[in-house]
Amino acid sequence: MAKTVKSIEEINAKIRDGSVCVVTADKMSDLVGELGAAGAAKEVDVVTTGTFGPMCSSGVFLNFGHADPPIKMQKVWLNDVEAYSGIAAVDAYLGAAQLSEAKGEEYGGGHVIEDLASGKQIDMRATSYTTDCYPRKEIDTTITLDDLNQAIMLNPRNSYQKYAAAVNSTERTLYTYMGTLLPNYRNVNYSGAGALSPLTNDPDFETTGPGTRIFLCGSQGYVIGMGTQHDPVNGFGTLMVSGNMKDMSAEYLKGARFYGYGVSLYVGIGIPIPVLNEGIAKKTAIRDAEIVTEVLDYGVCRRDRPVSRKVTYEELKSGMIDIGGKEIPSSPLSSFFMANKVAQELKTRVEKAEFLVSLPVERLPTDTTFKPMKQTSELPLVKDVMTRDVKPISEGASIADTAKLMMETQTTHIPVVSADEKLVGIVTAWDISTAVAKRHEELSEIMTRKVMTSDLDEPLELVIRKLDKYNISALPVIDRDRKVIGMVTSDEISKLIGRRKRWKWKL
Repeated sequence: MAKTVKSIEEINAKIRDGSVCVVTADKMSDLVGELGAAGAAKEVDVVTTGTFGPMCSSGVFLNFGHADPPIKMQKVWLNDVEAYSGIAAVDAYLGAAQLSEAKGEEYGGGHVIEDLASGKQIDMRATSYTTDCYPRKEIDTTITLDDLNQAIMLNPRNSYQKYAAAVNSTERTLYTYMGTLLPNYRNVNYSGAGALSPLTNDPDFETTGPGTRIFLCGSQGYVIGMGTQHDPVNGFGTLMVSGNMKDMSAEYLKGARFYGYGVSLYVGIGIPIPVLNEGIAKKTAIRDAEIVTEVLDYGVCRRDRPVSRKVTYEELKSGMIDIGGKEIPSSPLSSFFMANKVAQELKTRVEKAEFLVSLPVERLPTDTTFKPMKQTSELPLVKDVMTRDVKPISEGASIADTAKLMMETQTTHIPVVSADEKLVGIVTAWDISTAVAKRHEELSEIMTRKVMTSDLDEPLELVIRKLDKYNISALPVIDRDRKVIGMVTSDEISKLIGRRKRWKWKL
């Protein structure tokens, strides 16, 4: 461990007398390059960090006070967004990612939180099963943040150390928590503030842990423990944080809608890092070029998504990265402008003696990993049900050739392939009927070119969702080279489900 240069008490004394030296994390690398880690540790007292991005695992505990006559809220809605009320009579927890029952993904918990912080009136209604001491059955009223006894933000998982980036290898657009991903690797989305991110500057949690004072959405908050999915072994540490929402500013928390996915809350977090020694100074000098993450293919909907490549935040922030020789535009979901504003605002507050630094009461663990969910029964996969004896047809074939192949194979779906045997389309019995009625002759005139596909290891549940969502009855199964290796149909899925039901009944 590096030798101590100064104590937390000495740094706070400097804050109080106005002699403290504070720099933002993005400036620290230049200082260390100029003065060396030892010199920078003597010169700098506090390094401020900042991040501002979508943090779905966020929410607020609310206490509404008792009505007259009293009600024990069994269910409660704020602007038609349901909050969890299974705590006590008039307490509830509003999650940022909860959707409005009236507006769906256009409005949700994150928007309610922003509206409360902005001083807006919120429609609140609640229902109850009634008891002798809580006889009221329902209530319908309006509230503001000032009307609440407490509004305590408690976010189970914030401020990831870094984030994996996302691409899409499929033929269709995907709508995810990583934003809209265009088909065929046409964009890369990523999150996090890179060299400004709090945990990137304190990877071993020397000064960040339970009890650490932080900047949280414009107010003073605290780290209360490790966040859920805390995975420092793989560089994905997280924090659980809390603060008084009544002191927060709507400037640093924003409700967000992710089209086709849902809602979230943009959260502004800044953590001051006291520079106690040379080692801390060196760690806070990290550059974007030294922060490496993975680009994951969200086109493969499994827990262990394929890694397209490793990339640095410097490359991501450049606006363009290379994948397989193809230049792909990269876009941040986080706001670097707001992350920098958080770090600057925290710097100003420390310099004005409005914010003292603190050390954690205990260290966060550095040896934990994120485990997958335990599943007592595995979902069947495409390879368990697909038909492997599939005969595709060339895109240059005639309608007559295609109709003949359908009769020979007794199938209603034929994959269409190019000269190099790669999937380029699909044709159905309905397409053939339409072609005859309209007197088309060439297959290329009638085939569907935008084809929903599957792969061997895709869970059948996801296939069923695709079939239902796009009102289709079959999917070609392809390999990584887009060559057809099988077909999965609604008929085969129905047979498998029927067999499983009969098997369970026999047990």
